[in-house]
Amino acid sequence: MAVGAIEDQEGLSPARGRWLHRLPAQVKVLALLGFVCCVVATPPSLLWPYLWQVVLLVVLILAADLPVSRLVRGLAIELPFLGFALAMPFLATGPTVTVAGVPLSIAGLWGAATLVAKSTISVLAALILATTTRPHELVAGLQRLHLPATLTEILGFMVRYLEVIRQQWHQMAIARESRGFRARDPRAWRALSAAVGSGFIRAYEQGERVHRAMLSRGYAGALPEAVHTAPAARPQQWAVAALVPGAALAVTVVAWLSA
Repeated sequence: MAVGAIEDQEGLSPARGRWLHRLPAQVKVLALLGFVCCVVATPPSLLWPYLWQVVLLVVLILAADLPVSRLVRGLAIELPFLGFALAMPFLATGPTVTVAGVPLSIAGLWGAATLVAKSTISVLAALILATTTRPHELVAGLQRLHLPATLTEILGFMVRYLEVIRQQWHQMAIARESRGFRARDPRAWRALSAAVGSGFIRAYEQGERVHRAMLSRGYAGALPEAVHTAPAARPQQWAVAALVPGAALAVTVVAWLSA
């Protein structure tokens, strides 16, 4: 039930018949990894390769009929990178250029531009994977790629109980509001900090209960593998998944040759 709630919350497109949704998770994970490596390897002295990489993602989004508004909202996760990028022109050294009377480092401006471009493109690619892959499919795909069992087990538990913990936090917020609590002034921060501490305690207790339940059912340090739930990828699916990272690799190679 928790997994289904997470899927609804993530806004996974209900049209499961679309080609991108049908690709096995392990194929999409490797395609994402290859694409991000190409983005990171793009020479920082050029900006046009990033435009082509954005075009590749836009074509993929349109071809798969993905929810653009949801993807755009998901880009908020990169706000910390944007904050650091805004500070780079003021912190970097070297030659400067004056903009509106403020001296800005040229190297810092280039560094900020490349950081924003690489982080935005990489986050958008990851959001495409998250939008087209159900959480339990992703875990099964990682098992198919033979990732360490401990890592896949942690991810599996996170998927199953993230929604449970979110509901607990929501219930705590409702309880505070029913008592007239309004977080509109600094005096409320103490109550909020206490609520955060209580939330962590509840999450820890939930983990202890789950662990005891697992031990009572014979858990000995390893969970049954879910590889059978992850379908093996066909050569045609590998070929389709390689189109975008292959095109990104070509853009990166041309960029380095022309740099």
